[in-house]
Amino acid sequence: MHALSANEAKTHFGDMLLKAQRSPVQISKNGKPVAVVISADEYKSIEELKLQMLQLRVAQAKADIAAGKLADGDAFFDELESGQHD
Repeated sequence: MHALSANEAKTHFGDMLLKAQRSPVQISKNGKPVAVVISADEYKSIEELKLQMLQLRVAQAKADIAAGKLADGDAFFDELESGQHD
């Protein structure tokens, strides 16, 4: 991954955009990473993967409900708060 300071990204914006078409570009400010620039195609792919994952989880939830695999809501939220599902 390419890495640039915020000032370098501003000064070489066109070059940064070209680099982002090949691989992500990390931008740092005051030595700390603050952003990553990626190509529009890569962003689209990431969003499509997120949607597919969500659709799979919905399908699994529907199958669990149909099979009677249910959980007590209060107990489940207690488990979430305690970090058991991290």
